[in-house]
Amino acid sequence: MAHTTGIARFGVVALDCPDGLELAAFYASLTGWPLTADSEPGWAELDSGGGATIACQGVADYRPPRWPSAEQPQQAHLDFYVDDLDAGEAAALAIGARKHEVQPGRTFRVYLDPVGHPFCLVLAGAAAPD
Repeated sequence: MAHTTGIARFGVVALDCPDGLELAAFYASLTGWPLTADSEPGWAELDSGGGATIACQGVADYRPPRWPSAEQPQQAHLDFYVDDLDAGEAAALAIGARKHEVQPGRTFRVYLDPVGHPFCLVLAGAAAPD
């Protein structure tokens, strides 16, 4: 497929949650990216240093996704590359992640953030999740 000029640039993945600042602090610890200044109440965004980033937006009556499930699907998840899965897991658990009971691959591991969004730690250099 040929590369074409797009009409927009991808900027942010926004995650719904009960408290935007609290969840953004988790992802700031996971990525090492600092939080930017609050621009809107309930909205917190990370400074990735360039390119796309992660934002967290507080919503009333938040319901976490359930994975794997069609009843309340995840609809999206984030992948983060690590050089060592065991070390990455220990660090993620230490800041509040939970390891999911379903682990379908060998080159990645599935976790839940503090409010239930699935995310993966993927072994850097692995061809693709298996």
